Order: sequence, then C-alpha cells, then structure tokens
Amino acid sequence: MTKSQNLPGSIKTASETVVSESPFLPGTNIEVAWDSTALGFLKRCPRLYYYQMIQSWQPKEDNVHLRFGIEYHHALEAYDKLRHAGKDHNDAMHELVKDMLLRTGDWDPDHPNKNRKTLTRTIIWYLEKFRNDVTKVYVLPDNTVAVEQSFRFQLDWGPKGAIIKESEQLVNGEYVYDIQPYLLCGHLDRVVTFNDELFVMDRKTTKNTIGSYYFDNFDPDNQMSLYTLAGQVLFETAIRGVIIDAAQVAVGFSSFERGFTYRNPDQIDEWVNDLHYWFQLAEEFAKANYWPMNDTACSMYGGCKFRKICSKSPSVRERFLGADFVKGEPWNPLAVR
Repeated sequence: MTKSQNLPGSIKTASETVVSESPFLPGTNIEVAWDSTALGFLKRCPRLYYYQMIQSWQPKEDNVHLRFGIEYHHALEAYDKLRHAGKDHNDAMHELVKDMLLRTGDWDPDHPNKNRKTLTRTIIWYLEKFRNDVTKVYVLPDNTVAVEQSFRFQLDWGPKGAIIKESEQLVNGEYVYDIQPYLLCGHLDRVVTFNDELFVMDRKTTKNTIGSYYFDNFDPDNQMSLYTLAGQVLFETAIRGVIIDAAQVAVGFSSFERGFTYRNPDQIDEWVNDLHYWFQLAEEFAKANYWPMNDTACSMYGGCKFRKICSKSPSVRERFLGADFVKGEPWNPLAVR
C-alpha cells in the first residue's frame, strides 16, 4: 500500500479540523458538519431534511430497523475485538451473544423480520459464514483493530459570511477573515485488507433478496463515496472503495452476499465538487427558512415516513406532526461512538 496522492485539494487532514459541539452555526440552521445521513436527507428532499435535522421529528413507535442495525453492528464489532484479544471463534461468539441477549432483554419487537430471535440468528450465521474470511480487519499502529472508526475532517471552504474572526491588519489592502470550514464526519464499520489493498467494509441488512441489482444501488451512492474518501483521509493511502456485506433477514432464515463498489480519483473529485452546490442550496434554504418538498421522492425507499404529513394542507401539518411524531434527540454528525 502506498500513500495516497489523490485526495482532492479541498480536503484537509483530521489534525487540522476545527472542533465544534454543534453541527450548526450558532444561532442559525446553517449546517457546517455533515455526515452521509444528513447529506442524504438533503439530496433526497429538503423538506425531509428539515423535519429530520432541523426539527428532529421522529415516529412515536420504536424504530425497530435502527435498533436492529445498532445491535447487529455492535455484536460484529465486539467479535473483531475479542478475536484480536486472543479469543477463539467459539469463545468470542459465545461472549458477544451473551452480552447481546443481556443488552436486549427488554427489547423484542413484534416484527416478523427484525426481532430478538432473528437478530441472534443473523449474527451467528454471519460469523459462521465468514469464519475463515479472506478479508482481514486492519490493525492500527496502536495495536487496536480498525472497527467503528469515527472520522472528522474539514474542507477548505465554508458558508458565506461564517466569519469566526476578522484580522486587525490589512493584507494586500484587505482584511483577512477566518471562515468556519465545512466538516465531513461519520463512522466506518470496518477497514479491511483484501488482496494487499485497503477497503472500507460496510455491513447492511435488508428483508429483500440480494442480487446484483442490490449492489448496483451503491454505484453511485452518496454514503459509499464519502466512506471511500474518509478511508483515504484517515489512513493516508489509496482505498479502492467499499466492500458491502449484505444480510437478508427473512422470517425463517438469514442469507448473506458480498459486493464491491469502487471509486477512482476523478469520481471522488466530482463528488467533492458537487458539495459546493449542495451546501450552497442548504445555506439558501436556511437563510430563507423555507425547505421545498421534492415530491418526486415521496415513494422512494418504501415511502417517506413524512409522506402523510406532506399530503396535508400546509396550515395543518404541524398539528398532524404533533399527533404522529415526537421531538427526539437531534441527530449530531459530530457525535463520536
């Protein structure tokens, strides 16, 4: 592996990052710290972004898909750490399943695909299938494994007028301003070596049958482009793309398939350049305090959770939001796991 020379010029290393507790500029709805979730909401529909990121509306019922995913990833992360600590396969599996069952003792949703039983089965079957995996989790210089790697790095531009400090001296006849830069943030499930190259690995669950068309959905894909870029920044080496381990969680079985999505330097450059336009749009929406609806996306991904809200007259939407949703903990891309 060789040190990457292909990062866009607008990227700065994590050590240069400006740290903030909030993803928004103080006193505004202008977001400066973005992860794939927030950016995905914006790209899909500004109104969806507003309800999720600005107002923090969440369905009143427990989000079974979110909890299932969190527990699934937590268990697989624990397995990697236990194996690295010297546990054999069976002992590591026994320990992580025991911990998972204790942690989910009060959680067993009435959902046909995603419940405590199918979670346990999916974890065990996945680890058995990839017991002798050709990919190997990358070991960091501090002798820890590269799982659940939080990242945070800055771009070399920020929102217009987002001035942190104005200098007291003129430079070439003009005052110099320190601008709050945009930050890209998130978490990588796992970084692995495969054929002497580094890849990011992302694990996903779905109720649908997994075929080539499933993996085609990630090329192009906002999340996978960011993960590839983040891997290059974190490890300062060329990363070809993301390995996707997909689990189909059905009522009576779980099955697994592996796919790859690649990104070359030109594609990463284009993705970063596009951010100028997306962030400018977000800034304009925030300043106008108006977030237009993208009504061509309402039926995507099985239907937007706010579709029934947006179908109502604007004058009564807040009332229906209060009846069907609750204000939850704000999503913060800066949160470190």
